[in-house]
Amino acid sequence: MALLSYSIRRILMLIPVLLGMSIVVFSIIRAIPGDPALTILGEKASAKAIADLREVLGLNNPWYIQYFDYLKQIITGDLGVSLHTGASIAKEIGPYLAATTELTIFSMCFAVFIGVNAGIISAWKQNSWFDYTAMLIALIGVSMPIFWLGLMEQWFFAQELKWLPSVGRDNPRDPVQAITHFYIVDTILAGRWDQFRDVVEHLILPGIALGTIPMAIIARITRSSMLEVMRADYVRTARAKGMAQFGVVYKHALKNAMIPVLTVIGLQTGLLLGGAVLTETIFGWPGVGRYIYTAIGNRDYPVIQSGILVIATIFVLINLLVDLLYAYIDPRIKYR
Repeated sequence: MALLSYSIRRILMLIPVLLGMSIVVFSIIRAIPGDPALTILGEKASAKAIADLREVLGLNNPWYIQYFDYLKQIITGDLGVSLHTGASIAKEIGPYLAATTELTIFSMCFAVFIGVNAGIISAWKQNSWFDYTAMLIALIGVSMPIFWLGLMEQWFFAQELKWLPSVGRDNPRDPVQAITHFYIVDTILAGRWDQFRDVVEHLILPGIALGTIPMAIIARITRSSMLEVMRADYVRTARAKGMAQFGVVYKHALKNAMIPVLTVIGLQTGLLLGGAVLTETIFGWPGVGRYIYTAIGNRDYPVIQSGILVIATIFVLINLLVDLLYAYIDPRIKYR
């Protein structure tokens, strides 16, 4: 009951946050130079045609009327219509968002598995060769530009060794039949295990490139948090009772060290959902980052503002989930 009450309060607190985000996004998009009507009709359009289209699109209305019209749309789930393609944004953005989400999940699984375990072992074996090596790799990982790492992966693993594909989500000669637009799920539903392997192979290079920086950050935060927890009295007591070091580390210390690590994981997941433009461009990944980037070039205001708002909403929801997980991981945290 306490969890339900806390969840309801946290969800209600999201309302002003989301309203604030919608105002900021709406204002920034309107500040972009260029006329959407001119973009749609082309440079050779007459002044009357441009004026008529501006009236139809509501661009001649005061900004606050345009904002409330937009707010009424998104409350009803209508994200508007793309000025460039004429398609419903709510339907058009779905496959792109699924592609980015699939890539983000794969990247974060890689980052969490490697980062958390590297941080734990580094703290366990403090000042050992493994500790120094892991932290050096983490420092390099944080400093390494994603575009350079992606290009090196393509050159070495795709071009030289020919182990993995370099671009796309699937084999264009045998495309996946989209059902949910999450290709791993779709290939399982279709029973196409050959396509499943191909989809996973397409995920590896962009997933590693995108997950390298979060992996390095998670490793460093995990090590720092574990070192602090392993100096606690209850950990020394567990050791004094003769408990094996593995049990002390993974059963007692890890759970209490996970609060700052979980915070970083939540933040990095939200950042990857909205910050994968470089990775998606290098690897030809049809994600929401490229979708918004293309819309910026076309001055497609509805797509830009709706895409940014969708990503921001997901980011806020991820942070809500992290808040709810805090109390589960650490019973000392109360629902208030």
